[in-house]
Amino acid sequence: MQFRNLKLVSNVVFGRGCFNQLDEILAPHRKGDAPMIFLLDHFFEGKPLASRIPLRGKDKILIVDVTYEPKTMQVDKLAQELKEEFGTVSGIIGIGGGSAMDLAKAVSLMMNNTGSSADYQGWDLVKVAGVYKAGIPTLSGTGAEVSRTTVLTGPVRKLGMNSDFTPFDQIVLDPELTKDAPANQRFYTGMDCYIHCIESLEGTFLNEFSKSYGEKALQLCQDIFLGNKAWNDANDDKLMMASYAGGMSIAYSQVGVAHAVSYGLSYLLGTKHGIGNCIVMNHLEEYYPAGVKEFKQMVAENNIDIPVGICNGLSEEQFDAMLNVSLGMKPLWENALGKNWESIMTREKLRALYEKL
Repeated sequence: MQFRNLKLVSNVVFGRGCFNQLDEILAPHRKGDAPMIFLLDHFFEGKPLASRIPLRGKDKILIVDVTYEPKTMQVDKLAQELKEEFGTVSGIIGIGGGSAMDLAKAVSLMMNNTGSSADYQGWDLVKVAGVYKAGIPTLSGTGAEVSRTTVLTGPVRKLGMNSDFTPFDQIVLDPELTKDAPANQRFYTGMDCYIHCIESLEGTFLNEFSKSYGEKALQLCQDIFLGNKAWNDANDDKLMMASYAGGMSIAYSQVGVAHAVSYGLSYLLGTKHGIGNCIVMNHLEEYYPAGVKEFKQMVAENNIDIPVGICNGLSEEQFDAMLNVSLGMKPLWENALGKNWESIMTREKLRALYEKL
């Protein structure tokens, strides 16, 4: 049996206010006058966080529009513009939700790899390390801060650059940065973490490494989202650690049905990852009966509306595009349904599931 020699994030700092140490954290990684480039989620444009970023020399803040999840075209354009302006950079720092962090990971890789980021969508296709990269989440739940992938929508597929060169060199986990997150957005990304746990803990790839992290993340999610409690600072702390542990849970296993199906939604309709997972999870009683029941309880207690009918009126061609993207996520389906997954999740069955969404 071949065991994966797992590449983890090299350095982690956690705690309220630790963002204030960013200057000293980055200092040893500066290379001459090559700048640090900060990719800042557009949510923070004109807000106080931007003024707290420790700029030196030629450092630059780029406001990145993450209304939609990152596209290979966006990654390639950013990397090319940075190469033309600076030649090289000391590092790429992603500050924001999962999309901003994924963008930072991808741009870091494309500073040192040739061609298009679309060429590296898949497993272990990246062969050259990127420039130094750091991730600073301002939403909790996606696990992007610890994952070995950067999820991108390309010309023909939505698929990550899954490699040992993808994880961040540094993450800064400051729960204070999440305090102004809109309630709906916080819930959707929190449910991304919850769904990571359900898919990992009930998957065929489950092992004690994944189980240990998954059980703790699940417990934290249950503590946060059940019981009709008022939101407080302690919940921000817990959810940030749930996100980390949930991401670690799938690092040595995989996600499952909800993610595989939501990839199709995102590719075709531009549905954001967290809400896409929620839309799909709402209909997965057949695969995760206990998890779906608890998920629906969380939705009700937190007064969240999950969109319905988003696939109404789609053409045959559009359904086919979603099916192709979803069925291309082979490791996810195998984790969820086993090695014979193709005989279980037929195109017809998956099409019927999409029609319910």
